[in-house]
Amino acid sequence: MPCSLPFTAIDTTLFPANYASGRQRWLAELNNTMRYRSYPCSGNSPQGEALFTDTVWIGPEDASKVIVLISGTHGVEGFAGSAIETDILRLLAGGQLVISADTALLMVHALTPWGYAWLRRCDADGVDLNRNVVDFSKPLPENSGYEILKPALLLADTQQRQRVFADFAQTHGREALEKAISGGQYTDPAGPFYGGQVPAHGRLVIDDLLSRYFLQQRDLAVIDIHTGLGSFGYGEIICDHQPDSPAIKVARQWYGESVTLPWLGTSSSVPKLGLLDYAWHAIMNERSCYITLEFGTYRTDQLFEVLLRDHQLWAQPGNDLARQQHSQLMRQHFFPQDKAWQEMVLFRARQVINQALRGVSA
Repeated sequence: MPCSLPFTAIDTTLFPANYASGRQRWLAELNNTMRYRSYPCSGNSPQGEALFTDTVWIGPEDASKVIVLISGTHGVEGFAGSAIETDILRLLAGGQLVISADTALLMVHALTPWGYAWLRRCDADGVDLNRNVVDFSKPLPENSGYEILKPALLLADTQQRQRVFADFAQTHGREALEKAISGGQYTDPAGPFYGGQVPAHGRLVIDDLLSRYFLQQRDLAVIDIHTGLGSFGYGEIICDHQPDSPAIKVARQWYGESVTLPWLGTSSSVPKLGLLDYAWHAIMNERSCYITLEFGTYRTDQLFEVLLRDHQLWAQPGNDLARQQHSQLMRQHFFPQDKAWQEMVLFRARQVINQALRGVSA
């Protein structure tokens, strides 16, 4: 067996209280045999602390196979990713997780640290990293549905906004509504799911890792950890590779029939522009695949309302107290204070990571 993962007690105290404590605990699990690298991020936390994306390479430098764990692509979603990565580091240290000789593990902690610290999905410029992977030297993608809905998105009257959404869905369909709102847009920095005008911090980190570790020359199993979409506590394996690509076959071999495909309409997620996935797709060989491990929390309608209110408050000056109060709703939506949810997240993550290790190491 390339790896083993016996049942070990789930420790929900691994979920951090905030970005700083999550980083501190994650760093404490490293040892001097691991190749650690830190990437400073501009800006500070609400408490004035410096922000970093941290990475560690565990295993042989020349490993031909690599499993990559990414957390905090969407900042506030970093609580679950931090706990999962810390859990895996502890299992490795205790000998309960063993990686085969020709396989390495690359962990990326807090890819959007500003959003993690400030309890937002985006960075300090309002950029959603998971819509940022486009070619900025060419005309940027258009989202005509977003332009239609834009006047209603930041309306203070929730019922009026929902009526506009319902009318749009009645005319164009529910999937078209979700694509219009969340598919990605490049015209409105104050609005949700904004892809930016230049590569964001997290994208620059990933570009450096791809080059630094010559990842295009290795077999890759990439797991990008997210929260907020789908059934409560369930970790959906979302694969945004094209349906006819070799990666889809690989994903099904490794993870089984639970793999869902946005391009075929079998996922809780719809196809999107500028996903982080696409940076990895471009360098992957036919023995590799990238998945999003998405842990569900509350309804999609609630997700949109919480996010839209967040953008409303940040678009208006002088709302510090209201922002602070709303940030707790953001935290609750993407990191439920529910022990059962936290247990499900850690248990499912162990299962999927074990599947990835077995698959890429075979």
